[in-house]
Amino acid sequence: MAWSWRCETAEGEALTDEWFSEEAFSSRGDAETWLGENWQEIAAAGAERAILVDGERDVYSMSLSDPL
Repeated sequence: MAWSWRCETAEGEALTDEWFSEEAFSSRGDAETWLGENWQEIAAAGAERAILVDGERDVYSMSLSDPL
């Protein structure tokens, strides 16, 4: 399976025209590492939430809000 991230705005709209919507990973760990390295740039592009996707199955979602 290919792992990927679906990034959404606060309104739940998917950000599909951004560079990160093209990323696919061979493992969950690679996907999570990539998000850890890029989350601030993704949030700056307007994403509020990232959803980890395994093939077509949503695995989990997380907020991209900067922690206090």
